[in-house]
Amino acid sequence: MALPIFTESAIFTTTVNKAPIVKIEGPFEKAALRILRDIPDIAVEAEARLPDGKRADFLIRAGDVTYVVEVKAQRAVNAAAARQVAEYVRQLPRAVPVLVVAETTTEEARRILEETGVAVIDGLGNMRVELPGLFLRAEGRRNAQHAPERPPVQLTGKAGVATQALLREPKRKWQVHALANEAAVSAGLAHRVLARLEREQLVEVEGAGPQRTRRVTNPAALLDLWAEEVRDRGVKQLRTFRLARDPRAQAVTLSHALTEANIEHAVTGAAGAARLAPFITAIPVTDIWVAETVGLDDVAAAAGADVVNEGHNIVLRQATGDAPLAFRQEVEKVWTANPFRLFYDLRQDPRRGREQADRLREEVIGF
Repeated sequence: MALPIFTESAIFTTTVNKAPIVKIEGPFEKAALRILRDIPDIAVEAEARLPDGKRADFLIRAGDVTYVVEVKAQRAVNAAAARQVAEYVRQLPRAVPVLVVAETTTEEARRILEETGVAVIDGLGNMRVELPGLFLRAEGRRNAQHAPERPPVQLTGKAGVATQALLREPKRKWQVHALANEAAVSAGLAHRVLARLEREQLVEVEGAGPQRTRRVTNPAALLDLWAEEVRDRGVKQLRTFRLARDPRAQAVTLSHALTEANIEHAVTGAAGAARLAPFITAIPVTDIWVAETVGLDDVAAAAGADVVNEGHNIVLRQATGDAPLAFRQEVEKVWTANPFRLFYDLRQDPRRGREQADRLREEVIGF
């Protein structure tokens, strides 16, 4: 797997009193040296040698313990880059600790790396290094000097819809106009999305000119990147209550009522995922995205639900541009958000949302 990173040699040793917390030694490239030297409490030296005088490659020392280690450095690590590193680590023939050094990392990238057992240090001051005898953890602060560069196009709004089109058919060879038609976006935006993903090494390119095509090479990393960047604009919501003995049947009744009223909608969250994933059994609230052209009070009336301040079991939501309704599908007589949207919405739910999202990803999405 090709990654935009370079490998270095390093030794870590813990120190006490007024000495630096971490000492790193190795023949780093200039970029890695600059990243590490900007981090407080870290001393960097350009050579690493074993006690017998031999040059040390890929070592971490913590007190009297020495580890073989692989150090990878790059300028910025987002969720997609972290997923690529995680997949690379899983393919290593033996258990070798890996450390990522970067100027900037995103919160989701650090979570992915930590779950994979990959250590990370960045120029923002974030440190997550955990090995027997060596545990470093610090939360950094964002500053203007190390602020991540804004990508040419973020995968949100209409660009996010184009990304979901790619995720729905990851093996397809896409031309710009085909993606634009599928996602109902301009050809210019479709081109910018594909160019961004080419830069992230998430698509492979074939041909040239009008016949040029692109195919997703790492749908898992693309899903991570989309979920990290998507943001709904102008969200409005209304909490309502409608008596229902069976929470599962509630979604069927509501979807039928809204369809009869010609209100475009998509059930999401646990109620939507339950149509696709039988492991979701608890549905305390039915979440529904509705078209922004309809007043939420009118939607509640069409659904036969009462507006309440507490004790709700239905949440009606709207977003500018209706992106959450993209690629909705009818499942068991319920208009349901597409699996990727379900994955994202579940992750926003504090009630076991991430756990359920991960199960949905594993059992329904498949990557």
